[in-house]
Amino acid sequence: MAQPSGPAKLDAVRKLLNKLTEDLKSSTLQPQERDAALEELKLYGRDPSYADPIFTKEGIETLTKFAFDSSSDTTSRHALRVLCNALFLKSETRQIFVDLGYEAKACERLKNDNRDDEFLVSRLILLTTYGTSIDLPKLIEQHQLADSIIQNLARHAERLPKGQSTTATAAPMREMALAETLKLLFNVTNFAKKHISAFDGALPHIASILCDHPFPQSKTPLDPPFNFLINTLLNLDLTTPAAQAALYPPAEPTRVAERLLGLLDSAMKSYPDSQLDQEVSPLICALSVFYRHAPAEEDTKATTTTTTTTPANAARARVRAALLPTDEDRHTVLGKADTLPSRLLRNWTNPLAPQFRSAVAHLYFDLSGRDAVRFVENVGYGYASGFLFENKISVPEEVMRRQQQQQQGGEGSAAGGRRDVNPITGQFLDDEKFPDLPEMTMEEKEREAERLFVLFERLKQTGVVSVQNPVEKAVQEGRIQELPDDDEEDDLD
Repeated sequence: MAQPSGPAKLDAVRKLLNKLTEDLKSSTLQPQERDAALEELKLYGRDPSYADPIFTKEGIETLTKFAFDSSSDTTSRHALRVLCNALFLKSETRQIFVDLGYEAKACERLKNDNRDDEFLVSRLILLTTYGTSIDLPKLIEQHQLADSIIQNLARHAERLPKGQSTTATAAPMREMALAETLKLLFNVTNFAKKHISAFDGALPHIASILCDHPFPQSKTPLDPPFNFLINTLLNLDLTTPAAQAALYPPAEPTRVAERLLGLLDSAMKSYPDSQLDQEVSPLICALSVFYRHAPAEEDTKATTTTTTTTPANAARARVRAALLPTDEDRHTVLGKADTLPSRLLRNWTNPLAPQFRSAVAHLYFDLSGRDAVRFVENVGYGYASGFLFENKISVPEEVMRRQQQQQQGGEGSAAGGRRDVNPITGQFLDDEKFPDLPEMTMEEKEREAERLFVLFERLKQTGVVSVQNPVEKAVQEGRIQELPDDDEEDDLD
């Protein structure tokens, strides 16, 4: 049967709400009639046009009372669905719900071990975190909101089949409930930052779900719940003993690192440039946070050189091994090989993904121990220079000295027995290939000298690098002489 539209729909909605409001007073409807009326109202409420009575104060109050005061779980869930749709479609209804004072009952309902209740109530509270006066600290301190969220995450972690992360398929309702719980966790920790410690117990379950949940096989690997799991790492405190034990377990110190790197590798093969900012940037930021808080020995070097890996620094070593350029990458200019580090470096200057490229640059700076010398060694001065300039980090003289040594083939140009590397491109010097070009004419040499002179003068003015213009130096040393005009005329003759 086709639903009415226009004024007929408005009249039908008004009659349904009047019937339900009257039922709150006199209980004249049978349970089946009550549920049928709410189901019909839900269908009308999906489109707010000509459904105005649903979004009024009286309409929200009626739905709220059925949602939280009904003795029937079925009736309550029917009302919750209509209420969630209303709060989603009309932002002004969220404050109306908050003013009714039902947040405590919502938190109590969230304790139920039921995925429908978890999904609906989590979404309801989530929607009230936008543009309302809801008192989140009060819900955490007095109504155990944090405890309920942690308990729901624990239930999801317990139900995941261990050792079947590549083949198992989760139930749809369970997946939807998990996604809403994770979104609620992110918003509450974002808007109630002083109470983040109340959620310390969530990280062991987040780590378990992240690692044990079936690995995404779709073309969009950061679909729920992985995108929401990653977002939680950006808000929670990773320095607590519980967090350290969960994210860097002594028995499997690289477990979480492997999953994050696997997701990144899959994401970099799946998402186009236009989606990198929104979809992949949070994962890059999460990897930075994960790396910074990972246990590390003081003598660990954040470079591509080989270091001793112990349980204390295994997570960091695994991330560096996966993301820093390898010998394979350095056979050509960095960013040209078909590897994960090269795919990341290729996006360093991507104009379509400014947030992503900034996140990648900061990640590599973290992987370099936040040391400018190591940073240049790891990615090459060509990539590093822009980041250092934007963040007002001076280029150490050691970088320039090493560059000159390598260009001159002097002592110390390949420390530790490593092959010489072009400090600008990051490529091994003995792998560089140059085109066989004819010797430049005198006029071409003069133009090139003038161009270099201008470039070095501009570079000096930025203050990023303190270096003498080589053309100016050559003139001072008498190695360049200006030819008189007669020479040009003689040549023409």
